[in-house]
Amino acid sequence: MKVLVLTGPESSGKSWLAGEIQAAYGGLIVAEYVRHFIDSEQRDTCYADIEPIARGQLAREDAARARQPELLILDTHLLSNLLWSRLLFNDCPAWLEPALLARHYDLHLLLDPAGVPWVDDGQRCQPQLEQRQAFHRQCRDWLERHAQPYRNLTGDWQQRRQSAFDLLTPWLDADSKTAP
Repeated sequence: MKVLVLTGPESSGKSWLAGEIQAAYGGLIVAEYVRHFIDSEQRDTCYADIEPIARGQLAREDAARARQPELLILDTHLLSNLLWSRLLFNDCPAWLEPALLARHYDLHLLLDPAGVPWVDDGQRCQPQLEQRQAFHRQCRDWLERHAQPYRNLTGDWQQRRQSAFDLLTPWLDADSKTAP
């Protein structure tokens, strides 16, 4: 099983690209749990919600891993929970980062916010490009600090898709064992 994570700021195309990758290569997508949580609760999140949101994300990921697909596509993972918790509440549950580091991820595609429009879907809160760029830098810095394999994707929608496919096609070849 190869585990691919799509990460980065809101409205940078993670969910869209997850669908494009699945359509082209198959695999199983794990959706972002916080969207389900917000839809269910019908309110803004608070710090007390961080733990159940993170545990919900992990439960979805664990259920998908148990199915052992050849390709597991995560439309975000605990890094988003960690960074949003720090951004919104200036705090984060102590267990969250160690739990993230304890898991193996083969490749992260880090989506840059520049080049695509921000779309207000009722759950997003960073309409300014500068805010999303700061979040992107935090993602990149965390990935680099923890030696996580990643590639940055930029450009418009089609450029992102093409860049992702250019990386994934050889990587998903049965003989390829390492991240690009």
